[in-house]
Amino acid sequence: MRNHFQHNKAFGQHFLRSNDTALQIVEALQPLNLASNILEIGPGLGVLTQHLKKITEKKLFVSEVDRRIIEMLKSEQHFPESQILEGDFLKLNLKNLIREPFLLIGNFPYNISSQILFKMLDSLELVPLMVGMFQKEMALRVVAKHGNKDYGVISVLVQVYYDCEYLFELEPIAFDPPPKVHSAVIRLTRKSDPGQFNPVLLKSVVKAGFNQRRKKLSNALAPVQGAKEAAMRLNFADKRAEQLSVQDFILLSNTIEN
Repeated sequence: MRNHFQHNKAFGQHFLRSNDTALQIVEALQPLNLASNILEIGPGLGVLTQHLKKITEKKLFVSEVDRRIIEMLKSEQHFPESQILEGDFLKLNLKNLIREPFLLIGNFPYNISSQILFKMLDSLELVPLMVGMFQKEMALRVVAKHGNKDYGVISVLVQVYYDCEYLFELEPIAFDPPPKVHSAVIRLTRKSDPGQFNPVLLKSVVKAGFNQRRKKLSNALAPVQGAKEAAMRLNFADKRAEQLSVQDFILLSNTIEN
């Protein structure tokens, strides 16, 4: 089917060419004992799926919006229909559909990759480990540390809960059709103890801080009640958001609340 498949640009379809690269991505999904299920987002023509089925006896779910691919999975790979989550991943109720923790993996559509991460954070108790292919620019943003130009909202909100690793990069030619950007694979491993904080308040503080990232925090945090005073108390007022570490943001959030 690969030679005759008409890619749908709306779904951001760029399929891996190399089985060796696919295996490298699948083998990065370690340790496997963190969950009893695996969920692959956007299986495409099954290059990751075939390896996932071989390396483990775990129950494998796939999330796919393209009906043509769903039919192919059932007919060519004899994939169980009960383990195919049909529809837009961003609209799926994962807690009802899978219920038990799962390892998350995929060559994610780049046009919704940040939304996939936020969806993961909404169900983080279900996702102890994630290995994903992202646009290189997005991958760098996720793993960036404070003081780096790539460091931003998504860096902090992911790193609050997950340890992040930048694994390897791929050139456009590795895909069919080739995207216009380079790609990278990252691994996120959920922290056993992210600490105590108000997640809603923390998210508001982080977003406010980076919303006007060129401004000092004393000004950028003005929309958050009590934030300016807390920043002054911690000697953060003259700093900018990108200068604060993840732990600094947690400390600032807790200081505001207390």
